[in-house]
Amino acid sequence: MNNKNLVKFFKAIGNERRLLILQHLFRTKELSVGRISELIHLSFKSTSNHLIILSGADLVQSRQESLHKFYSIKHSSFPPKFLAFFKG
Repeated sequence: MNNKNLVKFFKAIGNERRLLILQHLFRTKELSVGRISELIHLSFKSTSNHLIILSGADLVQSRQESLHKFYSIKHSSFPPKFLAFFKG
């Protein structure tokens, strides 16, 4: 991971709500935006904005199914020590 990607990574995880999103995604593998917003007690729009930041840092991936967007962790983007933190 080069310095530019490292800065992006730390900026993306440097927010409590985004950390909560990542923790939920690690536990459940895949969640819709609506479900994530319920779990972290945040509006749909704010949750979407946080997910855009996580996507921009290449930490999550998404798939569209009809009107619903589902997110999951992009494991290859995480340094191994961080994977242990989220799994534990």
